[in-house]
Amino acid sequence: MTSLFEPLVLPNGASIPNRIAKAAMEENMADADHAPSAALVRLYVAWAGGEAGLLLSGNVMVDARAVTGPGGVVLEDARHLDRFREWARVGRAKGAHFWLQINHPGRQVQANMGQETWAPSAVALDLGKLSRLFATPKAMTEDDVAEVIRRFATTARLAEEAGFTGVEIHAAHGYLLSQFLSPHTNRRTDRWGGSLENRARLLLEIVRAVRAVVTASFCVGVKLNSADFQRGGFDGDDARKVVELLSGLGVDLVEISGGSYESPAMQGDARDGRTLAREAYFLELARDIARGATMPIMVTGGIRRRQIVEQVLAGGVSMAGIATALAIEPHLPRLWREGGDHAPALPTIRWRHKTLAALAYMSVVKFQLRRLSEGRETHTGVSPLRALLLEQFDTARRTRRYRRWMKTRNALVRAAIPRTVTTS
Repeated sequence: MTSLFEPLVLPNGASIPNRIAKAAMEENMADADHAPSAALVRLYVAWAGGEAGLLLSGNVMVDARAVTGPGGVVLEDARHLDRFREWARVGRAKGAHFWLQINHPGRQVQANMGQETWAPSAVALDLGKLSRLFATPKAMTEDDVAEVIRRFATTARLAEEAGFTGVEIHAAHGYLLSQFLSPHTNRRTDRWGGSLENRARLLLEIVRAVRAVVTASFCVGVKLNSADFQRGGFDGDDARKVVELLSGLGVDLVEISGGSYESPAMQGDARDGRTLAREAYFLELARDIARGATMPIMVTGGIRRRQIVEQVLAGGVSMAGIATALAIEPHLPRLWREGGDHAPALPTIRWRHKTLAALAYMSVVKFQLRRLSEGRETHTGVSPLRALLLEQFDTARRTRRYRRWMKTRNALVRAAIPRTVTTS
């Protein structure tokens, strides 16, 4: 049986020290320039000391106009590459691989961010009474699609220049690439919509573009939904086919997760009524995909016990991604290696309003991340309401800062455009 602490050799020859990954969590800890802040770097000092074989960053955005939240890190040019170099150095200090999760949110950008949102089709988010927080997106043009492909490639190239060992292209959780993959959100009738092959075209073109600008030793991963967990959406058969389509494109690892803002299955809540397992939510499909995949498969979602990681590996899945448990105990892999049986968890939030409960859960996780970034112990007993209110207050402050930053940025862009002189 594969050991938790056995190295994993990827298709490009890179070796990950063990089978445990710190899965991506959205930290929202960028500095005023939307580069990695000192607090974010300190957070990764804690995770690097925990001895996970692979560290995956939270969302790093490929476009400053499209961020999953205020305080999001943006990497679209080389202006602040020195700060990314420091972040990469800290994350790799104890021998782990450190990959940036690179992303475009598409329609999942709150309206108060003040930016036009893009999506494959003009389909608005359905969050009940909270739907008003998100604008109806603009259906993307061919030029928009081409720009997104270029942006993913640019961010990947800069990530390698900064010293990261790989990138993970985010095509899950209802973000832009996931929106293209899902017939629930992709209503297009051109070459980017319709059949699964067409809906997957953007993801495949981005993988090709990224591979074309990075070296062979630089790792390229993809995060993919097992399903949208919504009727009429992306499902397990689609996921298996997309993994087949990714074969031969130089993908080193596929992470299986699931859900979206509308159906946050990544937190164990499926909107279509399906019951998810308490731990390793997406393991059954990940095992099925792993049997036919040409690259290693990783599964993330609810894992917090060593025995579950062993179960994941015994089923033919190559890596286990752990998120919330590492927000509570950042040294969990090291403690397991030393013989401990820790299983950190947050109390269940049983609010009737599912969307508010999901927001509160994320707020409790971010509360732990902030404490770790300050060098403090985590506090799992924090009131979900208190954590939610603190996060909402901080989000409002960061949103105002982001809007000011974008106003200045846009003014500089306009000033740099040469004016055309006309005569009558």
